[in-house]
Amino acid sequence: MAEAQEPLSNHKAQHQGAEPNTVDKTSGKVLLQVRNLKVYFPVHGGLFRRIRGYMRAVDDVSFSVPPGSTVGLVGESGSGKTTIGRSLVRLIQPTAGEIIYSGREIGGLSKRDFFFYRKKMQMIFQDPFNSLNPRMSVEKILTEPLGIHFPRMSADERHMRCYRLMELVGLKPDQLRRYPHEFSGGQRQRIGIARALAVEPEFIICDEPVSALDVSVQATIVNLLQDLQEELGLTYLFIAHDLAVVEHISDYVLVMHQGKIVEQASAEDIYSAPQHPYTRQLLEAIPHL
Repeated sequence: MAEAQEPLSNHKAQHQGAEPNTVDKTSGKVLLQVRNLKVYFPVHGGLFRRIRGYMRAVDDVSFSVPPGSTVGLVGESGSGKTTIGRSLVRLIQPTAGEIIYSGREIGGLSKRDFFFYRKKMQMIFQDPFNSLNPRMSVEKILTEPLGIHFPRMSADERHMRCYRLMELVGLKPDQLRRYPHEFSGGQRQRIGIARALAVEPEFIICDEPVSALDVSVQATIVNLLQDLQEELGLTYLFIAHDLAVVEHISDYVLVMHQGKIVEQASAEDIYSAPQHPYTRQLLEAIPHL
């Protein structure tokens, strides 16, 4: 059973089943609110592959994301954090629960009705090589979403938009004709970030965007994301398994374990006074020089 939630002012962990704490207390605004989200996958077995049960990848999760903030979602592999991110943008269909964006419930919308929100909610994927089409040049990768969401945009406008995107992420516009294999891992992730920015989103889900990169490159990508957030007014859900990375970018932190959020609080409270034993284990696992 989930534990009862206690006020953050007492430095207590917030546990699942209670109202989320990640609300902008200065304005009371919420961009995204998730209520009792469940994502169950059927488990098949036997000769006829009948459903023998369900794997509870995400089990009754609630949280909210204030506009302009970064909410870190942390947990080990298999904890359900990536499933949450994919369900928010409907790459995975939720089993139950509500996803409320800008005051409207979007979890149950048809694909046609959800199309309007797709450009507002984008995703940066973990592997910058597999997430980019190797047969497409950078310019085609960036113009593909523009053609879908802005069909009336002229070819010249798309080309100028690509120039601007390359400059935003720290790449040279003359590299637009190159292909993904011609770039380093960090550069490929910059292209992935540019693709997410192409349709001018408000909310970006960063699904472990630095875990596949060298440690020396991770900091530059995190710094880039922070600069873009400040310049463009973006809101992030930053998914990671490394609390050390999340510490430098997040305003709030959600800790996931076995499909549930076991603790959620401000980043300051999580790192200074963790309440749940699992959170303390994650913090103790961070290497210190």
